[in-house]
Amino acid sequence: MTTHATPDSPFPIHRLGQGAAHHFFGYYDKTVWDKSDRFVLANQVGMMTADLTPDMQAEVGFFDTQADDRFHVCGTTRAWNWQMGCQLQWLDGRPGRQLIYNVRRNAPGSLYPGFGAAIHDVDSGQTRYLDNPIYLAAPNSQYALTVDYSRLYVTHETIGYCEPRGRRTDLPLYPEDDGIHSIDLETGATRLLVSYADLRRFHPRASMERALHWVSHIEINPSSTRVLFLHRWTERVEDETCFLHRLITMDPDGQNMRLLECSDHPLPQLADGFDPKAVGTYDYEKSEYQISHPLWRDDHHIIVWSPHAGSIHYHLYEDADVSNVQVIGDGVLTENGHMTFSPVNTRWLLTDTYPDPVTNERILILYDCEKQVRHDLGSFYTDPGLRKENRCDLHPRWSRDGQRICIDSVHEHERQMYVIDVSSLVGSAVC
Repeated sequence: MTTHATPDSPFPIHRLGQGAAHHFFGYYDKTVWDKSDRFVLANQVGMMTADLTPDMQAEVGFFDTQADDRFHVCGTTRAWNWQMGCQLQWLDGRPGRQLIYNVRRNAPGSLYPGFGAAIHDVDSGQTRYLDNPIYLAAPNSQYALTVDYSRLYVTHETIGYCEPRGRRTDLPLYPEDDGIHSIDLETGATRLLVSYADLRRFHPRASMERALHWVSHIEINPSSTRVLFLHRWTERVEDETCFLHRLITMDPDGQNMRLLECSDHPLPQLADGFDPKAVGTYDYEKSEYQISHPLWRDDHHIIVWSPHAGSIHYHLYEDADVSNVQVIGDGVLTENGHMTFSPVNTRWLLTDTYPDPVTNERILILYDCEKQVRHDLGSFYTDPGLRKENRCDLHPRWSRDGQRICIDSVHEHERQMYVIDVSSLVGSAVC
């Protein structure tokens, strides 16, 4: 079992997978480890990067960390992207070991023809299918939430799924019959929770009238009783610096919506003479108006990068009291990243940075919220030739026991997954 050292990391780093294939998981908001911390989810592909097409296939499965990291293939998918993968995730509320992921599937009556989901039982080897794709499954595994990936492919290609006929040109700006849908994971039954028209009417802003609307970054709290999401809109989808953002929460049935933050602001980029090609790859993520990467810390609090009260920071919001907003890491955590709290001790906040424009290095960070101390876990090079659609963010994810971290990285000029042991740091602190 080979250990790959990164010169700028003081912590042990182990690469998963030693063959010719490339591996990645995707987003930061779901753990890759099963409940026993033995099996690690991954997507397996034959190349580090490519312009995706609808017939491009990825194998879906997991590494067995107690059997020389052997990779077990559970299925295949053609519904994936480099940023989020195929929304692969464990169904923790189900007996045994079950996982769910998106596939391409044509089913009569599907909300979004061409896409569905697969639920695979690791112990039995059986797979059953849903007629609709998911965005996120609830922690209790009773329901999932979904949106239109073809709309995302138009508004935010990085997290959408490519279409056989290219981007749609017929999307209504804010329809009454589409938005966030709920899916019963047992029966497959669906219902519309909130439409884009509903969102347009909820605390309306003048900038919404001629804009195309969509939803992303849907997250469900640990008890599966509350949902957060980002409502975004724009008049110019080709330039992400023209995106406007709101952070909203609601009940799982779509009721009791609350507006926690809104970053509506003037957009000089909409001027006729503005060139969207002049915008850098990461300018959007580094915008002072960005609302980005929200995640529940617990049932009642949300961590997010946002411009609250005119100043952008990592902020902690209280869902029930929109006036209660705290700055996390003031003067220390100064860049947008992908952040999660330790599942066993919320003293520890894990995050990363986007590449430095000169060195192309990304920093992996563990922040001690009690002592207000930042620990840099490593610096990881990324290929500057990767574009927004095929980039490889670190997207750090915790193990269930809070002792290890898993990242995606291309610092060895391959797209691979790495496990970093931080027990010497988090284990030395008194909880």
